[in-house]
Amino acid sequence: QLDDLYKAKNDLDAVVQEIKKRSEEMFLTSYKQISQNFQEMFRRLFGGGRAELSLVDPEQVLESGIDILAQPPGKKLTHLALLSGGERSMTAVALLFATYLVKPSPFCILDEIDAALDDRNIGYFLSVLDEFAAKSQFIIITHNKHTVMGSQTLLGVTQMEAGVSTMVSYRIGRMEGESVILNEQEKEVSFDEEGVANGTP
Repeated sequence: QLDDLYKAKNDLDAVVQEIKKRSEEMFLTSYKQISQNFQEMFRRLFGGGRAELSLVDPEQVLESGIDILAQPPGKKLTHLALLSGGERSMTAVALLFATYLVKPSPFCILDEIDAALDDRNIGYFLSVLDEFAAKSQFIIITHNKHTVMGSQTLLGVTQMEAGVSTMVSYRIGRMEGESVILNEQEKEVSFDEEGVANGTP
C-alpha cells in the first residue's frame, strides 16, 4: 500500500508539473503578443514614443507581477505611476486595445476613460476605437462632448420634471461633414445648458 501511495504521489506531481509547464507556455505566448501589440498601440495613441511590459520575476512567471513602463514623445522612459493622469489613461487604453487584439470580447464597458484626456488625445483615442468598434461593441460612459459626437448612438438619462428620470436615445449622424445628433425622425437635435433637447415640451 505504501508503494501505491508513493506512485500516486509521483503521478500527481508529474501532472502538476505538466499543468504548470503548459500554463507557463500559454502565459508567455499571450504575454509576448500583448507586449508587442502594446508597443504598437502606444505609438499610435501617442503619435510616437515607446512602451513596454516587464515581468517582475521572470523565473516565476505565473506568480510574477508586471511593470508597465512608458515613454511619451519627448520624455524619458518611466514607470506608469510617474505619468500624468492623461498619459496614464492613454497608456491604459493602449494596454486594453493590445489585449483586445489577442483576445477580443463581444462588448466592453468603459467608464469615463476619457476624463483626463485633452482634445488631441481624445482624437487619437476615437480613431483607434472606431477600428475596434467594427468587431466589438463599446459602451462608453462619458461627459465629454467630443467622445459623444464620435459615437454612433447616444443614450442618456434626464429629468424632465423633478424626481422623474426619463431615458432618451439619439443617433449620431453626419451632415455636411459634421457630426450631429439626430432624433427618430432623422432631424437634428440641439440641447440647452441644462441638457434638455430644444423643442422638448
